[in-house]
Amino acid sequence: MAAPMDEGKCRQLLRDVHNGLVEIGEDIHTVRGSYEYSHYLCDGLDDRGWGCGYRTLQSLCSWVRHQMVLSDKTPADVPSIPKIQEALVTMEDKPSSFKGSCEWIGSFEVCLCLDNFYDVPCKIIHISSGSELPNHLDEIIEHINTYGSPIMMGGESDSSSKGVVGACTSPAALLIVDPHYVGPTVSKEELQANGWVQWKTMDHFMHHTFYNLCLPRLVLGSKT
Repeated sequence: MAAPMDEGKCRQLLRDVHNGLVEIGEDIHTVRGSYEYSHYLCDGLDDRGWGCGYRTLQSLCSWVRHQMVLSDKTPADVPSIPKIQEALVTMEDKPSSFKGSCEWIGSFEVCLCLDNFYDVPCKIIHISSGSELPNHLDEIIEHINTYGSPIMMGGESDSSSKGVVGACTSPAALLIVDPHYVGPTVSKEELQANGWVQWKTMDHFMHHTFYNLCLPRLVLGSKT
């Protein structure tokens, strides 16, 4: 694993990078509450080519933290990639060699980590092919409207993990936050203009590969 920069070189993360994006159609549903946009190298650690799942997890963790803080709770900080790897080894999901490696994580590991760091359970939706994504759009919308949280989306051939922060029924589309951005801190408008945050209709997703979705189900005011 590439060594991180010193803390002075870590960047200020942008918040709610989907806000202000031009609407794609009608019947749009987006997440409630704030999150920070984590992406490649955002904390100085060079995770290009393998860290997208960790970065999406960090964005989800930031959403959970904001919700808990608003409810006068004191949640753990958003975990670094080394802390995520250490936790997965401690949980015996990964061997000790996983620590310090460049191995990716997917929706199942994200589920384990949200439960471990924040006691937040998740639902996993397995979709056998991208062509079946439209059949799960109502379930995705129900989750957003019920829990308000972003969703982690991972795939097989489409192995680029990404965040889902909204859904639309007409046309059928998902609002994607892509953690693969590399570069200096820019505005959310620039991220949107360059496609790092965009609406993707269902034909953008690979039809010959499966997808797994991790849906955090944070319920404040009761045991989660």
